[in-house]
Amino acid sequence: MTDTTTATRTVRRLSVPLGMPYAEAIRRFEDLLPAIDLDRFTALENWDDVVRLAGRTAPLGLMRFWALDVPSLMVGGRAVWDSTEYLVGNHVIAERMYRYDPVATMYAPLRFLIHADPSGEAVCVFEQPSTQFDSLGRAEISAVGRELDRKVATLLTALGATPPADLAG
Repeated sequence: MTDTTTATRTVRRLSVPLGMPYAEAIRRFEDLLPAIDLDRFTALENWDDVVRLAGRTAPLGLMRFWALDVPSLMVGGRAVWDSTEYLVGNHVIAERMYRYDPVATMYAPLRFLIHADPSGEAVCVFEQPSTQFDSLGRAEISAVGRELDRKVATLLTALGATPPADLAG
């Protein structure tokens, strides 16, 4: 048995206006990030095949693992925000961190929220990947976190948004 450990970390949460109505942003986000086909991946027999399929499946290097229409859970509540939460990532990239520390999967896949602001325009909110993975204290994992920063910047650009300078790393 190991002793309990504590890690305090600083994470940078970024909110990026997407410059389009919420419904259009959701459509474009989902067009850019294909949903993962778990059956296809789990049917593969070796890692090389997984790597090849991930490369073909994720043109921006990222896939959608999960989506939740948040208001559908708020039935009868007072919430009026259009919002969808996503888990986005690439398990081939995640493996490059997981091999050093299984705790990396606490932050991979990445979590995104797209919501409508009061005028109906979409905002994309996420925690900067490098600030999450830096907390694990391994240079190899931190390097992948910075790579994910750049992938998120590419995604934002593909959505027509201006990526925050924090992602340029």
